[in-house]
Amino acid sequence: MPELPFVSIIVPCYNEEKTIQHLLNGVFSQTYPLEKMEVVISDGMSTDNTLQAIESFKKEHGELRITVTKNQLKTIPSGLNQAIGESRGDLIIRLDAHSMPIKEYVERCVFAHQNKKGDNVGGVWEIRASENTWVADSISFAAAHPLGVGDAMYRLNAKAGAVDTVPFGSFYKSLIQKIGGFDETLLANEDYEFNTRVRESGGVVYLDPEIRSVYFSRSTLKQLAIQYFRYGFWKLKMLKRYPHTLRWRQALPPVFVLSLLAGVVLSLWLPIAFYILVAQLFLYFFVLGLAGLRLAIVKKKGYLIFGVPLAIATMHIAWGAGFLVSGISSLFVKNG
Repeated sequence: MPELPFVSIIVPCYNEEKTIQHLLNGVFSQTYPLEKMEVVISDGMSTDNTLQAIESFKKEHGELRITVTKNQLKTIPSGLNQAIGESRGDLIIRLDAHSMPIKEYVERCVFAHQNKKGDNVGGVWEIRASENTWVADSISFAAAHPLGVGDAMYRLNAKAGAVDTVPFGSFYKSLIQKIGGFDETLLANEDYEFNTRVRESGGVVYLDPEIRSVYFSRSTLKQLAIQYFRYGFWKLKMLKRYPHTLRWRQALPPVFVLSLLAGVVLSLWLPIAFYILVAQLFLYFFVLGLAGLRLAIVKKKGYLIFGVPLAIATMHIAWGAGFLVSGISSLFVKNG
């Protein structure tokens, strides 16, 4: 039986007073020995009660070593790199302040690495609402629906095996020494870019569906739109370096948004363009409406008929708009 490695759980964090307790409780409840674990939280200068919540947890759970560092740059990749630099473990497990791991999470990550399943090993999400509102609940269903996320296997019914990316990876610190840390010039998509370098260095990114965590989705359509606009904006920046990593699910939103814009402009001169635009929108929301209706029946929640289409449309349009704005802005910024 190989010796158990010391594990450092790294967490970028900013204004997470509502969910940080879920994460820390999840870590404290792990089946893996507490003396073989630490938590390193890189806080992006939170302005709410996040730090007080962490401090209160530390006082009540002294068996778990928790370190908090100040992330002056206030970005996720800088926070990750800072936490890695502060960590003592041989094995790094990245989690999120919006997440809650199942109690076997660390144990299963360690098992997968000891059995040499991959260089970066991760699992799947169970997405839950972060607030008890119909909008937040609708967003949680939309964020796990194939129409919302395409073929992103870590949000669907996944099979074990090599994949393009995993949401929260686990890796030995020696991997950082080999390929470098997270790219701090990317303010989103840092996981995908990191995993691209893992694969291009000859490594394996492995998804194990037995490694599971709860992810708390955004609670309002505004928060969801900001999140997905940021995803789309920085996705194009990443694709400029690795164009071969483009997947169909990533190409469709900007094409859809561009077609809507073209339809609106052409409608000013061509009446037929207006009818094509109306038909396009009708078909689009008809399909989303069917998805919402099915979920409403299965889950016995009537509001999903409207909530799921609204949330998925917000994801598509915000992601596509962010992608297009990124492309336009790069035309005016040198080396953008």
